[in-house]
Amino acid sequence: MFFQKNLPGIERAIRIVIGLCMICVGLMFAPQEWMTWSAMATGVMAACTGFIGFCPMCAMVGRK
Repeated sequence: MFFQKNLPGIERAIRIVIGLCMICVGLMFAPQEWMTWSAMATGVMAACTGFIGFCPMCAMVGRK
């Protein structure tokens, strides 16, 4: 299944950088284990939408 890309190039780069930063911060500074996993999961989702170029939430609101 192929999705139409709905993220511009600069936003894709920003999502990748922010996702990687969230993963690093979760690994280094989270005081409890569930916070580490939560931060890592959120970072992975942000980075994946950046790599793929498709954001399901943006598609739900009609962004092209």
